[in-house]
Parts: sequence; structure tokens; C-alpha cells
Amino acid sequence: MQSNPYKNKKTQRKKHHISQSLVKNYIHIVFSTKYRNDFIDEKIEKELYTYIATLCKDFESYALQIGGTDDHIHILCRLSRKIALMKLVQEIKAHSSKWIKTKGEKYENFFWQNGYGAFSVGEKDVQMITNYIKNQRQHHQKQDFKTEFIEILEKHKIDYDEKYIWD
Repeated sequence: MQSNPYKNKKTQRKKHHISQSLVKNYIHIVFSTKYRNDFIDEKIEKELYTYIATLCKDFESYALQIGGTDDHIHILCRLSRKIALMKLVQEIKAHSSKWIKTKGEKYENFFWQNGYGAFSVGEKDVQMITNYIKNQRQHHQKQDFKTEFIEILEKHKIDYDEKYIWD
């Protein structure tokens, strides 16, 4: 018989009843601009990331780090127990896309890609992913987004068909 890996000496002595939902899910979300067009320049990125952090907070999915480059974005957040991941991403994309289009003529034709990638992050990896997201501009001096995204999919052992990833 296998032992319970979550059991410790305290829980062996006392019976606990959980009357509330207790959740702590760190999620690394990645998506690009439509056709990976360069829209997110350094002039707008800080304001965009602040806006997205506010959206995450509005949905009780607090952003720990947001970063990216001209053609894509990474978000590390704690996903709320009250919202589905798909709904959070949909809301972030819809509201931020509408917001970007108000920032001037250059941004009038802005769209996010249809899909996204989302990857669970263990507690011990949160700082590593935070640093990775902080350094996206430097990272992408050596590697393009397509290569990066494929590497992330493969690291997480996600089956994919490349012809359906890009739009």
C-alpha cells in the first residue's frame, strides 16, 4: 500500500475538514500578435503590461511577471479558482486588443493570434520563469519566437501539429 505524499505527522494526528476551496496554480501563458506582426514596441510595452496586470487582478489571477517582445507576450500569474484559464485568456486578449487600438494610428490594425499556450509552473520554478520573462528582449536577440514556443511545447511534452500553431 502506498503512503499519501501529502500526509505529515500533524495530519496523521488530527482530522481536517476542508470547508473552502484552496487553490494555488501558477500558469505561464504565451501568445503572439496575429501573424507575429511587430506591434509591441518599447514605447507601448510597459503601459500594455500594466494594463494586462490590472486585467489579471480584476479576475483575481494576479500577475507575477509580464514580458515579451514586439511580436509576443508571456504572463506568469496565479490562476484564480473562480475563473477558467480559457476565459481569463479570452478576457485579457479582448480587452487589451481593444485598448491597444486606441493608442494611435500605428496600432489600429492590432490583433492577437487566435490560440495561446499555457503551462503549469511548480512553486520551485516560479523565480526561474519570472526571470525568463523579465529577460525576453535579450533572449530574443538570439532566438525567434517560433523556435522558443516549439521548445516550450516540447519541454512540457505537448503533442502539436505545427501547421495549426501559427496564424
